[in-house]
Amino acid sequence: MATVTFEHVTKKYGDVIAVDDLDLEIRDGEFMVLVGPSGCGKTTSLRMIAGLEEITEGTLRIGDRVVNDVAPKDRDIAMVFQSYALYPHMTVRDNLAFGLKLRKVPKDQIEKRVNQAAAILDLGAYLDRKPKELSGGQRQRVALGRAIVREPAVFLMDEPLSNLDAKLRVQTRAEIARLHQRLKTTVVYVTHDQVEAMTMGQRIAVMSQAKLQQVGVPQELYDHPINQFVAGFIGSPAMNFVETTVTGSGETATLEAPGLSIPLPARFRASVGPTSGRRVIAGFRPEHLDIGEPGPNVAALPARADVVEYLGNEELLHVVIGGADLVAVVSAAHRVRPGDQLTLVLPLEKLHLFDPESGLSLARNGASPA
Repeated sequence: MATVTFEHVTKKYGDVIAVDDLDLEIRDGEFMVLVGPSGCGKTTSLRMIAGLEEITEGTLRIGDRVVNDVAPKDRDIAMVFQSYALYPHMTVRDNLAFGLKLRKVPKDQIEKRVNQAAAILDLGAYLDRKPKELSGGQRQRVALGRAIVREPAVFLMDEPLSNLDAKLRVQTRAEIARLHQRLKTTVVYVTHDQVEAMTMGQRIAVMSQAKLQQVGVPQELYDHPINQFVAGFIGSPAMNFVETTVTGSGETATLEAPGLSIPLPARFRASVGPTSGRRVIAGFRPEHLDIGEPGPNVAALPARADVVEYLGNEELLHVVIGGADLVAVVSAAHRVRPGDQLTLVLPLEKLHLFDPESGLSLARNGASPA
């Protein structure tokens, strides 16, 4: 078994808490992505799996074995870093084989594993080249190959695509996903890029300020964020947020803010409560807005286009609604120009509401937070 289990794991540096009471099980053969902003604790969590950081409190298991005090070399893991860290004086073949030679693996086994890794990563034509003769993408494939030849129980990847340009990042992202499908080995992948997380992860663990916020499949995090942080972090462009006030009650209740009025959907009535005047944060994604006419089960938002970014098949609109600057993604067929007055429509089933104090989703929690 190659599960990785954090049981109430905490990491402190003096008085600074880097990881706070992390409870997380990474399943056997799963591609798990740890994602969050800089300083959230994701890389520290990865380094604890690798044995490069000591655990302050809690228990870490790889399979059924507690590894808190197990040396890195005995954990049956392989790590790929942001830096390629290749030996410049060695050929690709020797870079791939070096770790196996240190472990005194038999020569025939070394040759077999190196050739297998080269075939998987399409490196066969480059085995006799040195790193300086390779592109950035090829070097990163060599770094991946060096991990593959180890045949570990768990792959750990720490932002391995950060040094690649945009096109290579997309290409290498697909290669890593294919690699996982072929090898079916447990992968723990750290990134700050939520697009990488959404496209690669079978499940995603979102972290912020040393705490785990939510774990789930990409669609669950996108459709049902547990709080305002996850809602704003997952999705690109980021979700729009507007502070609103509840006016009225029951079927006539609305969410009011300068320049907009949104009918309160029935699914929120229990969690918002009967209190007229309560403040709630309304959230809606740019891609769920469109230019159209008011109708049933939609909110109409009068807006003025401020900046228009043409993206080929889409236009990214920076609009002003009341005093708020919001973003919408619409079809380029609309041909919007700066200064245009628009009516944006939002399907009410795409609306999210959050408590302004706790940040928790009102629909998710089903009741007003204490």
